[in-house]
Amino acid sequence: MKRITYLFTALVGLALAGCSKTNDKQEMISTISKEVFGELPDGQTADLYTLTNKNGMTVNITNYGGIITKLTAADKKGEWADVVLGFDSLAPYLGEHPFFGALVGRFGNRIANGKFTLNGTEYKLAINNGPNSLHGGIKGFDKVLWKATEVKEDSTVGLKLEYTSKDMEEGYPGNLNVTVVYTLTNDNSLSIDYTATTDKETVVNLTNHSYFNLTGLKRDILGHEVTILSDSIVPVNKELIPTGKLRAVEGTPFDFRKATVVGAGIDKTDDEQIKNGGGYDHCWVINRTDKALIPFATVKDPESGRFMEVFTTEPAVQFYTGNFLDGGLKGKGATFGKRFGLCLETEHYPDAPNQPQFPSTSLKPGDTYRTTTVYKFSAK
Repeated sequence: MKRITYLFTALVGLALAGCSKTNDKQEMISTISKEVFGELPDGQTADLYTLTNKNGMTVNITNYGGIITKLTAADKKGEWADVVLGFDSLAPYLGEHPFFGALVGRFGNRIANGKFTLNGTEYKLAINNGPNSLHGGIKGFDKVLWKATEVKEDSTVGLKLEYTSKDMEEGYPGNLNVTVVYTLTNDNSLSIDYTATTDKETVVNLTNHSYFNLTGLKRDILGHEVTILSDSIVPVNKELIPTGKLRAVEGTPFDFRKATVVGAGIDKTDDEQIKNGGGYDHCWVINRTDKALIPFATVKDPESGRFMEVFTTEPAVQFYTGNFLDGGLKGKGATFGKRFGLCLETEHYPDAPNQPQFPSTSLKPGDTYRTTTVYKFSAK
């Protein structure tokens, strides 16, 4: 009789334990936490925020430069791994690096000769890329400390970042008030919402410069399969400044309208544009009829099955394949060699302030700059 009682008690215990585990799983919620990331040279403290959804996906963001330092995605076996290039501590971000994970502004991409004319006034910008200005200048938005506010909703967690760029900072006119909100949802999407206002007409082109590697930082991205729903690119000269015309992708190594392995055409240097970019480092014009949030690109790592879909309200995207990475930087146990990561930087066209035939990047007082980009992760 005692044996039966013990057996019954054990079975009840196992059943209760199973219920507890089930309830624990059901009760998983999205969370956000904060810790000190490090100290800046001026004595200010940079913080690191960890966003976690109910599935276990995590995104780490620091208020220094609005940098995404870590983003995990599950493979086809359900195993999570970090899929963005970056570092585990603040110090390497304070040194030279190619904008890993950073918010870019005031103007993403290049402005020729570091100058433009607006309303009859010529503005000279900080030069930091040969004779040109790149990604906002010497101290762009990627190198400032943003005001951070945690955002918690019923099914999402987010981080709101705010920064005021003073009139003539890096040469740009107007006091520009910028807000960027990162939101992690339970469908494994990271949404980035950008807004900005100004007290004087200026130019704005904001983006995020994350380098993705869906292998989980195990090898380069040449085997990734990419689609970009675009019929044309913005061709560039040897300094990567737009020529002012568009070029059809059909019949060229730039045709990604169907899933194409990155390595298939990246070294076809008989193509002048491949030669100029050292591979892919070009702006694709997104096929769209309005300013709605639409899907325009996918990336898949066939071995792991990790799959990324990208949506945006922007008119174009800079597809960059890490051609200038040379193995000199290391992080998270990986060496960032040539073509170890790829970027899909949603944006307006490069050098738009100097090319009136391109969509305008002008922002006037009373108007609000608004754009949204979403990166959604799954496994195939």
